[in-house]
Amino acid sequence: MKAFGRFFKDINRNKALLLMVLPATVWFLFFSYLPMLGTVISFKEYRVHGGFLSSIIHSRWVGFDNFKFLFSTNDAYVITRNTLLYNIVFIIIGLVLAVALAIVLSEIANKRLAKWYQTGMFLPYFLSWVIVGYFAYSFLSFDRGVMNKIVLAFGMDPQQWYSEPKYWPFIIVIVFLWKSLGYNSVVYLAAIMGIDKSLYEAAMIDGANKWQQIRNVTLPMLAPLMTILTLLAIGRIFYADFGLFYQVTRDSGTLYNVTNVIDTYVYRGLKTTGEIGMSTAAGLYQSFVGFVLVITSNWIVRRFNKDNALF
Repeated sequence: MKAFGRFFKDINRNKALLLMVLPATVWFLFFSYLPMLGTVISFKEYRVHGGFLSSIIHSRWVGFDNFKFLFSTNDAYVITRNTLLYNIVFIIIGLVLAVALAIVLSEIANKRLAKWYQTGMFLPYFLSWVIVGYFAYSFLSFDRGVMNKIVLAFGMDPQQWYSEPKYWPFIIVIVFLWKSLGYNSVVYLAAIMGIDKSLYEAAMIDGANKWQQIRNVTLPMLAPLMTILTLLAIGRIFYADFGLFYQVTRDSGTLYNVTNVIDTYVYRGLKTTGEIGMSTAAGLYQSFVGFVLVITSNWIVRRFNKDNALF
C-alpha cells in the first residue's frame, strides 16, 4: 500500500510534466506498440476472412516461409548490398557535412544573414519525394533537362540519365544530402548555441585560434549528440527511404542494379503477388537487424565512454 501511495504522490507531483509527454505517449502506443501485435502476420499466409482479427486467426501458419522471399532470389545480394552501402554513406557523409555546416553557420557574424541561409537549407526537408523527383527530372530529362543543356554547351553528347546506372550512386547521394542536410545541421546548430561561452573565452585567453576552438571545444561538446544520432541512424541501416529510391529514379528498370533496395523490392513484390505476410516479414527482419545493430553499437560505445552511450 505504501508503494501505491508513493506512486500516486509521484504522479501528482509531476503531473505537469506527465501531461506534456501524454500526446507523444498516446502516439507511440497506437502507432508503434499496438501494431507490434500484427507481426504474427510474418509467420502466416494472410488471407481475408471477415475482419482483421478474424483474418489473422484463420490464416494458415507457414513459419519462416515468408522470410524466404528475401533470401531465395538472385536479387537478395543486390538489395542487401545497396541498402547497406547507401545507408553507410548517408550516415558518414551526412554526419560530417551536417556538423561542418552547423559550425559554419554558428560562425557567421551577421545573424540575420545566417537565419536566411538556415531557412534556405532547411526548406528542402519539407518537400515530398514526389516533388523532389520532379525537380530531379527537370535536371535529368533527355529532351529538356538542364544537365543535357550544359553538356551540349560543352560540345558533348547528351546523356540518357535514366538509363545510365553508373551515374546514379552519385545522384542518389547528392539528392539525399540536399534534402536532409539542412535539418540535420539545425540540430547540431542548436547544440552549438547551447555551449557555454565561457569555454570559448577561456580558450581565447589561452591563445587558441578559431580552428583550435572548434577542435578542442566545439567538437568535444558535440560528441555525445553525434554519437546518439549515429546510433539511432545505425538502427535504421536496413531501412531505405522509399521515396528517394522509387520516386527520384522514376522506377526505371535499367537502374535496378544500383537503386533497388529492400523497401522498393518488397513493394514491387507486394504489387505483383499481393502477399501481405511477405511484406510484414520484411519489416520484421529490418526491425530485428536494426535492434541488434543498435544494441551492439551502444555496447561498443559504452566500452569507450559510458556518458556518450544511448543507454
